[in-house]
Amino acid sequence: LKNNEIFLYSNTEMAMMYLTKCSPRSLYHSILYSSSTLYLCWNYLTDAVREGRNQHERAFGVSSGDLFGAVYRSDEEMLSFMQLMNSIWNICGEDVVMAFDLSPFKTIYDLGGCSGALARRCLTAYPGCCVTIFDLPKVVRMSREHFISQEDEGISFFEGDFFRDPLPEADLYILARILHDWTDSRSLELLTKVYQRCKTGGGVLLVEALLHEDNSGPLTAQLYSLNMLVQTEGRERKTSEYAALLTAAGFAHIQVRRTGKIYDAILATK
Repeated sequence: LKNNEIFLYSNTEMAMMYLTKCSPRSLYHSILYSSSTLYLCWNYLTDAVREGRNQHERAFGVSSGDLFGAVYRSDEEMLSFMQLMNSIWNICGEDVVMAFDLSPFKTIYDLGGCSGALARRCLTAYPGCCVTIFDLPKVVRMSREHFISQEDEGISFFEGDFFRDPLPEADLYILARILHDWTDSRSLELLTKVYQRCKTGGGVLLVEALLHEDNSGPLTAQLYSLNMLVQTEGRERKTSEYAALLTAAGFAHIQVRRTGKIYDAILATK
């Protein structure tokens, strides 16, 4: 109130959608994680470039020998990471699960499915399928407590480590923002396991931010690749690099869909 005039302020429509905690498309948790965790790793970007490795030890004082042991170094940090992934797939999930017609695949395993947001998007698009979230026991526990409710029919859980434990047989395996965490050799190791357990006629759906073949962009994917350097063992890749990994694992028919958004989709079948 000033000079008997009343000034009213409100959020814009975009701010209401992406910045308020109550919005189903909120980026609040993504921004919070970037501020409290990613930013601390980026403080050591110069060291990461010089050494070619992530900076968990400098940023948080923890070893990254077990990568996700470092990422999930406390229940609070694990929940924060899962909230980040949840917000990402609440916004981007529909684009990638609709990039291909996945209706022929009835049994789907979302490897590293985390909060289940992508699994939920998949069930909304293809109500005739069953989606199982395959993740570490502590992640499954957190997902049950905070993200997946009894109303999410069609979503189930399988506890395990996809590098160490056998994979259940399925029609389709989803690897969404998984391979970019790992080196080529570890990515090939995982894809080979997927190929061996995949039913004939089944496949794998990769969801990643794809680089241009000349590495000129997109800028978002380039920035994500730097983030992979400071936080993980991996990097973002070009379509040809993912195709080479899939071919080496045994997959034959490889299709690519650019969504025009942050994440793209690659479907390879057996």
